[in-house]
Amino acid sequence: MKVRKITIFSGEQFEVPQGIQRIDHRATHGWQLRYGGTKLFSDHSSDGSGAAASLDKATKELLKRIATLPAPSLLQRAPSQNKTSDLPVGISGPLLRVRRNGRTRDCSLSVLIPRFGNKPRRRTVYIGTENTYTAERFEAALARAIAMRSEAEEAYEMATTKAKRAEGRAHKAKLKADKQQGAGA
Repeated sequence: MKVRKITIFSGEQFEVPQGIQRIDHRATHGWQLRYGGTKLFSDHSSDGSGAAASLDKATKELLKRIATLPAPSLLQRAPSQNKTSDLPVGISGPLLRVRRNGRTRDCSLSVLIPRFGNKPRRRTVYIGTENTYTAERFEAALARAIAMRSEAEEAYEMATTKAKRAEGRAHKAKLKADKQQGAGA
């Protein structure tokens, strides 16, 4: 899990996991959890002396949410404003092309397949040739393309959640080891 060093107004330094932000504004001092909704963990002090305890509570809540909630998806949910067709996200076309050493032009849809940890892949869904292209064939190809993209999105989100939970477990183990090492010193 990504962590960063933050120095609060009192000069004290903390290693803060991704998903937790520091709030120091007028009379409000604490750590805000931003994962699966927001929640403020107040220091309950104006001098920053309760910052360590509130960060510990926020981190425990973060790890609990990571273990139970799906990871936030980074996939685009709506088409770009400059997309000229009414096709869903990740699907473009129909594309018209001539195959190598061929004379007949054929039409297909292009589907962007997201893959967690890898570059996305492009797949084509055949519609027909110029002579066999019909609205019914287009609708059938579009349905196949949408199903293909949905299946890939589901697999991507499952892999994202699995990776995020593994990060959470590793961070939890690190915190436990650090705590035991601090108690033994």
